[in-house]
Amino acid sequence: DAPPASSRLDDPFYYLLNFQDVLDWILSRYGDLLDARERAFIEQFPELPRPARALLVRMIMRKGSRFRASKLRYAEIGDPRAVAGSLAELGWIDPDPALTLEQVFPLLTRSEILAAFADDLDRANLRKNARKDELLAGLAGLYPGARSLAGWCPALNDCVFALTVMDLCDRFRLLFFGNLRQDWSEFVLADLGIYQYETVPFTPESRAFQRRADVDAYIYMHDCRDRFEAGEAVSDVLADVPRQAHANPWLEARRGKLLYSLAQQFERDGALADAQALYRDCTYPGARVRCIRVLERCEELATAYAMAEQALEDPESEAERQHLDRILPRLRRKLGHPKQPRAEPVPVSRIDVTLTRQLPVELAVRDHFHRDDAPVHYVENTLINGLFGLLCWDVLFAPLPGAFFHPFQRGPADLLRPDFHRRRADAFRERFAELDSSAYRSTIRHHYRAKFNLQSPFVVWGALTPALLDAALDCLPPAHLKLWFERLLRDIRANRAGMPDLIQFYPEERRYRMIEVKGPGDRLQDNQLRWLDFCARHDMPVDVCYVSWSDDGPNGGDRA
Repeated sequence: DAPPASSRLDDPFYYLLNFQDVLDWILSRYGDLLDARERAFIEQFPELPRPARALLVRMIMRKGSRFRASKLRYAEIGDPRAVAGSLAELGWIDPDPALTLEQVFPLLTRSEILAAFADDLDRANLRKNARKDELLAGLAGLYPGARSLAGWCPALNDCVFALTVMDLCDRFRLLFFGNLRQDWSEFVLADLGIYQYETVPFTPESRAFQRRADVDAYIYMHDCRDRFEAGEAVSDVLADVPRQAHANPWLEARRGKLLYSLAQQFERDGALADAQALYRDCTYPGARVRCIRVLERCEELATAYAMAEQALEDPESEAERQHLDRILPRLRRKLGHPKQPRAEPVPVSRIDVTLTRQLPVELAVRDHFHRDDAPVHYVENTLINGLFGLLCWDVLFAPLPGAFFHPFQRGPADLLRPDFHRRRADAFRERFAELDSSAYRSTIRHHYRAKFNLQSPFVVWGALTPALLDAALDCLPPAHLKLWFERLLRDIRANRAGMPDLIQFYPEERRYRMIEVKGPGDRLQDNQLRWLDFCARHDMPVDVCYVSWSDDGPNGGDRA
């Protein structure tokens, strides 16, 4: 068993223990997906001298893949040059790589650059106080080749180690975390107790990847996105994105998101025909309505109208319906079609207040309406999400296949996938049934005590204080909780944001009201409009408070 966190952090080689844990985990859970090179690394690594292993892991856990030996000074390792030999023998580092000017510049300080290239500054018409990027741009044409660090800066008496196994370690990181977003710092944060995670049992079926081809596809798509975000031409990246839908829904969602991003860039660049073609073939949420908008911009009104009418028959989300409700009247008018009646939103109560300037404006309104017998809390999206997360904690952390596959997950990996609710429908139905009695109160309180401070995709512990929790359970009708929770589940990505900023409780009357705050010049966002409309249609008390500052001129005082 792994040593407890406290004793592990006392060990100067704690990071080495963590890395070995990852290798053991991967070998035991993904051994069938490893190739000969990966398996050889896992087998050879423990046989190296400990200082050599530690040096390699220190480099792996740092940013980049090239390091000056003089910058790798760690007390527990000693002289890095003295321990790097075994790593070089295995080919895991290059102890004297040839470096281009672009590669050596990040390894040098500005003063070292000025000393090394002093004779060329005048020739390149460079000032000594120029920035590093200006120096690089000015010298680039003079040094097209590559050479060792000693070749660039013979006076330094230093060398560079270049990692040759970063691709391997990134693949290990992907196998362990199921993504390339998380990194090795997760271990330290958990060991320090900064982040604490729910313990979920792992089964062979709960692996992130079942086939090596899926790992390859993930890395390939990740590289394509990196190229796009680095500024490579959209058409060049698109040429390498697979046009065939991936059989794995998770990987297909990643492919769809990248295609959507590429289409957006085409649209920004004015390449509307290319944008339209990509949007039309993309299944990522929002692509269809973007395609309709591009068709409208291209004056292909009849096609846009037909697509919008078809979309309205089966909208993918409330957000899409909201967009269609705006687009269709405009298209009908442009095409000369008869005007059709449209459903008007249920009016929401408005409050106008003039206050002494205080920022943030939400806190100014909170303080304005707060009374001892009717406290106001700034909750925004944290309260309803938090109550949902507490009621459904065991459902959210159920060990379903493909949901949990490493110990540092703050929620299920499939949380935002279309089938998230369907896969847990019976369990959610059972939990929501508790809202028909008083059982939900016990469940929420139990999870609040038992799971306090564990990472969650819905619960922000610092915002959900015991006093707020007590007031919410006393004043929020369970029928309203059920409606909010059901709406949340219909589209978690969109609906866990946009909730009103404030909530006021009236404990003596066991009731509440919510308040959305808008400062001068601010307007309601689309997701806020959808939440307000939902609350109004279900007779949930909500006001929109528009604020003006008293030093900006009179604005009528308070009126409800």
